[in-house]
Amino acid sequence: MVKEKIINLSAPNLSMDVIENLKECLKTGNLSTGGRFIAEFEKKVARYVNVEDAVSIQSGTAGLHLALKVLGVKRNEEVIVPTLTFIAAVNPVTYLGAHPIFMDCDDSLNMNPDKLEEFCREKCEIRDDKLYNKSTGNRIRVLIVVHIFGNIADMDRIMEIANKYKLKVLEDSTEALGTFFTTGKYTGLYAGTIGHVGVYSFNSNKIITTGGGGMVVSKDQSLLDEIRFLSTQAKTDPLYYQHDEIGYNYRMTNLQAALGTKQIDRLEEFIKNKIKNYNHYKKEIEKIEGLNLLLFKEGQRSNHWFYSLIVDEKIYGLNRCQLLQELISSNIQSRPLWGLIHMQKPYLNEHAYKIEKAHYYIKNLLNIPCSSHLTQKELHTVIKKLKELKR
Repeated sequence: MVKEKIINLSAPNLSMDVIENLKECLKTGNLSTGGRFIAEFEKKVARYVNVEDAVSIQSGTAGLHLALKVLGVKRNEEVIVPTLTFIAAVNPVTYLGAHPIFMDCDDSLNMNPDKLEEFCREKCEIRDDKLYNKSTGNRIRVLIVVHIFGNIADMDRIMEIANKYKLKVLEDSTEALGTFFTTGKYTGLYAGTIGHVGVYSFNSNKIITTGGGGMVVSKDQSLLDEIRFLSTQAKTDPLYYQHDEIGYNYRMTNLQAALGTKQIDRLEEFIKNKIKNYNHYKKEIEKIEGLNLLLFKEGQRSNHWFYSLIVDEKIYGLNRCQLLQELISSNIQSRPLWGLIHMQKPYLNEHAYKIEKAHYYIKNLLNIPCSSHLTQKELHTVIKKLKELKR
């Protein structure tokens, strides 16, 4: 008996046109941090998001770590972060000995700007042009904004709040490469290019992939220069191996970049397919009582990275967990939201500010297959199964 093929949640969309790049890497021996593809990939990403420069790194997490470091975060300072995100967005705060302050989400799953402003106004104070937490006395230097599932956060409000309260903004755009504003103050600007530093990821489940790796962008060239320096072990004199400070082995490999230079060329094709499939899902899911597909915000062209299903147990007849198990048993890969970070064991003693809405989405949200090369047959299989499972 032939085993039924699994419909993947978010599989990489690869093509054989990358083979010539990989052959070149093998022939020249430039497999790791040397080789022409690294610079080429950096230039292509920078050109795509309309910035002057970009620095390739080992992973999105490495990019966040270096970004926090060059933005000046120090031991026992505090960094405002979302609780509804993958834990990799927060762990780099602790690498530097700093502490996260967790914020709630809004209905886009992104950080709630109302609660952010309330926290800064009510729980903090500005002294010597710096923001301090009144309860701990610690400085709050940086705010990390994560654009969840390609749905860009309310950057108009968030940048306004950050400027008012003397905060640097680090955009975790690891899920939002290709998303940009179509209206408002930041019309035409891409996720990752609005705050002080932006970080992208190329993990295998992202909209384009290098198998791993990431990219850092910024309008401040001095920050990028420092990140590039630190990511290559901080060699003050690379010929004689002189190091005046601690660096990191955080550079992207030439093999990864060889794949990335081809993937970035197909990004708009991938986004077009994801938007088409999302709209098809939405049309059919609207016919199923008790299920709703989370909307992407108006005023932006989202990359539509993930499709999020909201499950109303009372109407649909199954709760989120039951539906998840039914889909998995039917070879339809699905996943729930991440566990809220302020409830994870390493962060139980850190401050969380009025977390309410995030609990609703943790309980009721389920991600369904959304690969950029999802076939019409696979799409119809998922929809058919969702209809069959309604009680």
